[in-house]
Parts: sequence; structure tokens; C-alpha cells
Amino acid sequence: MKKHKTLLIMAAGMGSRFGGLKQIEPVGPNGEFLIDYSIYDAIDAGFDKVVFVIKKENEEIFKETVGNRISQKIKVEYAFQDISNIPSQYLNGLSRTKPWGTAHAILCAKEKIKEPFIIINADDFYGRDAYQVASQFLDRQANEYCLVGYQVVNTLSQYGSVKRAVCVAENGKLNDLIESSIIRENGNIVASPLNGDEPFSLQEDTLVSMNMIGFDSSLFQYLEMYLTHFLNENKNDLEKEYLIPDVLCKIMKEKKKDVALLSTSASWLGITYRDDKDGVISKINHLIEQGEYPKHLW
Repeated sequence: MKKHKTLLIMAAGMGSRFGGLKQIEPVGPNGEFLIDYSIYDAIDAGFDKVVFVIKKENEEIFKETVGNRISQKIKVEYAFQDISNIPSQYLNGLSRTKPWGTAHAILCAKEKIKEPFIIINADDFYGRDAYQVASQFLDRQANEYCLVGYQVVNTLSQYGSVKRAVCVAENGKLNDLIESSIIRENGNIVASPLNGDEPFSLQEDTLVSMNMIGFDSSLFQYLEMYLTHFLNENKNDLEKEYLIPDVLCKIMKEKKKDVALLSTSASWLGITYRDDKDGVISKINHLIEQGEYPKHLW
């Protein structure tokens, strides 16, 4: 049975390596952004609402460039990630300027989402198959989360290393995520865990996370609970981020929810480095020529 489903787009971050607000960098033939293709694919897969998590100061530019033009096709709402959006007892003397991270970004959308939803990064292109896989799972599941895994070979940049979480699973259930810096060197794909563990080789079809993860609204109670733990543990570390992969691993290890590992045949596109842009534009044009997307999305 088809359900109401929401696409939550995490768009509050700035692209430090790219050098600007890459969420609104044109890549389509009529100035479309990667966000446009994500929303187009989500609508095609049966999602009927999109929630943008953004900085309050970017609200007008998002409405002018994305929100207003897609609001004729899908319900659009906005949630704002703000550093002060934490329990009040932790605000005293707070001098942090860096956003709290992806788990905090999702929590900021709590009042906007009551239905099953998936999260994505604003600056990634996920491909139509990924949305179909996620949508079908959300339609048939009621008490389980999911993560859409990509074959690592479909997620690399030719201009440098990329950060990916290597998926560890058993019998279709995710057990762990190994956050790593991944690069192809001399024909081999090598993952260097960010925790300092020894690098290891990956097969081309090894599944990695691109932060396309599906939940129901029960996630918000876990986000609130673990946020308190996070703030207590890191009150003296103003650089530490509260990240959704860390929360997901806690949920799995404490057996609060099973997380199904889904796989997609889609290829990721993204602008990790400025030199990636021309390749992304070329691949988008190729998909249009193949009939995957219309020349004019909206």
C-alpha cells in the first residue's frame, strides 16, 4: 500500500572544498540544480512532500531559486538549523559557530514530519533507481529503517578522495558503518578509516552509504535522547559534530531498530571538487539524451 512519504533534504551546510554554496550550483541545461533532479526523481517514486533543512539566512534564496518553482509539483516546507536549537541548559556560555551536524539538522525538522521519510544531501545526485528502491521499502515496512547502499565504484571522484561509510551487513541487515576516506590508486580502491585503523581494499561492488537513509517518525525520539548524551560527552569540544551515521550505529548496536541494507544500481554524481562540475554537467546531459529526464524539468 502506498503511503505518504517525505523527502528531507539537508541543505544547511556550505561546501568548504568546493568553495561556495554548492547546493544551488547550476548543472542542468536550463539552470537546474542537483536538488531539482532529486526532487523530480522523488516525485516520480511517490514522495508527496519535501522538507528543506536550511540556514534561516538562506531562506529567501532557496525560495527564489528552488522552492517557488517546485511548489507547484509537490508540497514544500522549510526547517531551520540553528546552533541555539539545543536544550537551554547547554546554551550558557556557548561560543560555537559551526553547525552541530547532520543528526541535529534532521532533528530540526521534527515538527514538519510525521510520516515515513528519507534523508539526502542537497549536493548529491542519487539517481532514479535509488528513490524507487527506498520508496518501495517505506511502503511495505512499518517498524524498520533502511539505508540505500551504492556500489563504491559508482561514487568516486577522479579529482581526489571522497568520504564514504563502508557498509557492514549480515543477512541483509546493516551491522556497522566504517567512515572512511576512499580513493582509487593504481587500479585499487582503498578505504582509510577516519578512526585511524589500517587502510583496506574494497571490491568495486562493495556497498557504501551516501546518506540516503529511510526512517519513520520514531527517529526523532532517538535523536533527542542521543543529543543529550552527545552534549554531555562533548561539552568542551566545540568542533565535534552530531552525525546521523553515529546515531544510526547506536540504534543498531542497542537493538532499538533493525536497519535493512538496500542496494541500488544507480550511479552517484556530485560536486566534491570544483573540477567535478564539468563531468556532472556532461553526465546530466547524457541522461537527458537517453530520455531519463526531460530537457525542461519543470
